[in-house]
Amino acid sequence: MSRHIQSPETKAELRRQRRIATTMSVIIAVLSVTLIGVILAFIILPSLSQKSTALVTYQAAMPEDVRIDQKRMDTQVQRNPSAPSSAMAKVVASTAPSPISVPVPEVTENPSLDYGSDGDFGSGWGSGDGTGAGGTSFFGQSVRAERICYVIDFSSSMGSQGRADLMRKELSKSIGQLSRGTSYGLVFFSCIAWEAGDHVKLNRKGGSAEVKGPGGKNYKWKKAGDGGWGPAGIGQRAHWLTASPKQLADSQQIVKKAPLSSGTFWDKGIEMALGMSPPPQVICFMTDGVANNSDAWARELGAKAKSQGVQINCIALMEPRAHKDLDELAKRTGGRFSVVDKNGKHKHVR
Repeated sequence: MSRHIQSPETKAELRRQRRIATTMSVIIAVLSVTLIGVILAFIILPSLSQKSTALVTYQAAMPEDVRIDQKRMDTQVQRNPSAPSSAMAKVVASTAPSPISVPVPEVTENPSLDYGSDGDFGSGWGSGDGTGAGGTSFFGQSVRAERICYVIDFSSSMGSQGRADLMRKELSKSIGQLSRGTSYGLVFFSCIAWEAGDHVKLNRKGGSAEVKGPGGKNYKWKKAGDGGWGPAGIGQRAHWLTASPKQLADSQQIVKKAPLSSGTFWDKGIEMALGMSPPPQVICFMTDGVANNSDAWARELGAKAKSQGVQINCIALMEPRAHKDLDELAKRTGGRFSVVDKNGKHKHVR
């Protein structure tokens, strides 16, 4: 077997060719990978950069309103004379169909042909204000409130010219008109003040008085140096009564039988009424005579009542000389003022 011997030059050439072949293989491989990457980039990148497609909506046109041709009415039709109300037609005809059937009531009574001639409005009047306020009247003055206090002159001068009889009759009538549930108070006064039904023991010469209230409570009064009277100790406070048939009947009996007392200081009765808790909304104040310092009382008590939101309605029984001061008191509190004559007829001044 012969052995092929290569020369050194041949070996060197073979190594050179191998290096060239290896280099070309690497270059071709790199170029192939690059080409494949470029091709993939052209395929993938456009799909990633696509924009969102805008949504387009369409609204159908609204249907036009269906118009109904109305027949024109001839206004020149000659009309027949109107029939009386009892012969009026009971059916109203319409050209438009309706899904609702309207029954026609049968009238069993013959309606009156005299329009608006009936003057009967029924008994009683409601307040209509939703407050539940009760209503009454006193010597012609209409009163409507939830809390009403009567401050009434029971001085000895009321016993002349029939004043006391007139007062008792009107006061009893006013109390009887109070609505059920109305809160009311009854305060009597002369030179002192007390609640209706209390027992009064007055010693004017001695300058002392004692009032015995319910439950055995005693309240004392004394005469001051200026001629006025004031409580000797804890003053009496009037209480609210609730209108009910029994309570109103009891109050009317007290008004009928309560004795008169001596002196006329009408500030004491108003002060007792303003001291009630809660204070009254309206005070019905009645007196028959003149009192010293009544002008000052009108200013002071008027201001106090106004600050408490109390309205004072004043009644001058048989035109007392205190006319001016009573008018001022009513004016300051937004109240009314009336003068009553010996026949019970009243004249509204304010």
